Amino acid sequence: MTNEEYYNDDDLKELNNICDECKKEDESVSQNLILTGFKLCKSCRISKTIFPV
Repeated sequence: MTNEEYYNDDDLKELNNICDECKKEDESVSQNLILTGFKLCKSCRISKTIFPV
């Protein structure tokens, strides 16, 4: 089974490295998605940790 057969288009759109909070593209978004399950960049993740509103 190749990667094209295994993943569908919706899964690939999910991994676009765009933060859900600030809408900026950052490499840390995919890393945080794997670690925490949220699509947040590094700066938004820190601000959510310090100010969890």
